[in-house]
Amino acid sequence: MAVSDYIIIGAGSAGCVLAERLSASGRYSVLVLEAGPRDRSPWVRLPLGYGKTFFHPRLNWRYRSAPDPGLNGRSDYWPRGRVVGGSSSINALIWARGLPHDFDDWAADGAEGWDWDAARRAFEAMETRVAADGSRDGSGPLHVQDVSDQIHPVTRHFFDGMAQAGLPACPDCNGARFEGATTYRITTRSGLRHSAARAYLAPALRRSNVTLRTGVTVTRIGFEGRRAATVELRIGDRIETLRAGREILLCAGAVTSPRLLQLSGIGPAELLRAHGIEVLADAPHVGGQLQDHLAVNYYFKANEPTLNDQLRPFWGKARAAIRYALSRRGPLALSVNQCGGFFRGTAESPQPDQQIYFNPVSYSTTPTGRRDLVRPDPFPGFIISFQPARPTSRGRIDISSADPLAPPDIRPNSLATEADRETVIAGGQLCRRIMRSPALTALVESAVDPDLRALDGAAILDDFRDRCGTVFHPVGTCRMGADPRRSVVDPRLRLHGFDGLRVVDASVFPSITSGNTNAPTMMVAHRAAEMVLDDARTT
Repeated sequence: MAVSDYIIIGAGSAGCVLAERLSASGRYSVLVLEAGPRDRSPWVRLPLGYGKTFFHPRLNWRYRSAPDPGLNGRSDYWPRGRVVGGSSSINALIWARGLPHDFDDWAADGAEGWDWDAARRAFEAMETRVAADGSRDGSGPLHVQDVSDQIHPVTRHFFDGMAQAGLPACPDCNGARFEGATTYRITTRSGLRHSAARAYLAPALRRSNVTLRTGVTVTRIGFEGRRAATVELRIGDRIETLRAGREILLCAGAVTSPRLLQLSGIGPAELLRAHGIEVLADAPHVGGQLQDHLAVNYYFKANEPTLNDQLRPFWGKARAAIRYALSRRGPLALSVNQCGGFFRGTAESPQPDQQIYFNPVSYSTTPTGRRDLVRPDPFPGFIISFQPARPTSRGRIDISSADPLAPPDIRPNSLATEADRETVIAGGQLCRRIMRSPALTALVESAVDPDLRALDGAAILDDFRDRCGTVFHPVGTCRMGADPRRSVVDPRLRLHGFDGLRVVDASVFPSITSGNTNAPTMMVAHRAAEMVLDDARTT
């Protein structure tokens, strides 16, 4: 039986970081297991290729949720990365650390040592921050690019409108002043996507002590007494078992990590028995505490050119492609989400509780839920969108069968609390206030129904239930905490009651961070590697 010191399940945002940091000393052998293929697709490397990977059958798991009562019984589309780099290879590239109180709340809720000071130090160690003029701050593996010199000219109306609405401006939402209108920082380097795979795993694979296996499906984790010891793989019709000499690091993400624990006998006992799985531990929180961000787009026709005018016609695509080939700049080098920021939905909000996106492109005529960015609307258009930053509703993700290849049972339980419904109304009213500003009023030729500017609070909530969708930030399904009665892993990310197994991905978040979750997921892995190596020195 093959033995590696550390076996990492999942080459996603977290797994790539772990592989690099655990292998750096050369002392330990590291095996990384990934169900998807290598990240060689040009659509992965091209920043605006996000529109193509959004439904790509080889690169994306393309999950669907169960019908959600809070969304009028609708089933939502849940894309997740099925490729080396995980969702960092197919996401919209925004690098948002989260807000300081997010992490202070983690520490206060039992995740000792995970406060903002600890998180900030990790972010600073991870990042090379590249300004619009090319100057750099920091020396971390991951490049975080300021593209404020490249965003579309129509975005000036957004910044003018925010000022006219009395809302603050912010130079960088990852900086000391995090509240206000900003250009989003993105994870690109020289105009190419700088995913976790490129920043971390690629350098690690140059070492002789790191092995990556792709196209393999982990079906269960094997235990010897109370110690996780083996990993069972399926490669086609063949089953293979691998042994970890030191630890197994479960980095399969908020959708799959709880399911692998359940398939291995750790989860709600009643659920496991119903599927004929032997119960090693009755752990009802495995798969619970699911949290996610929901957002809704409001579409408008503009009376001046937007990205639609550049990317819709063939000649525009050709011009953008030539510019990109020559300079690695232009719309193909950017995220669809060019600007936005964090804001308070009401004056009484103690912290920013809304994230806003302003995109100088629209795709209201494409099928619901798609992101056909290279075939936008045949008229100048733009989008304003909001997501409540810290939802309080909680759902579940569980196995639907004892078959590891069966789709997950995703039950988001959206808008289940009155607080969440009130925050949705506040977010819609905030966007309505922005759209009524003189600058944006002057930009709008007409609204694509529904017209946000005409909606009252009740209509905002009704419309949100009808049209909102996930922003692809599921977290919390293996939450960390000190109390095993309320959590799945301890603050050092070790599975409660067992040895040799840690969960390291967004599933361990005690509560969702206020913005995009790729950055805090990678931060968790950075800090987890420190913990693993610290523990290795004492054994």
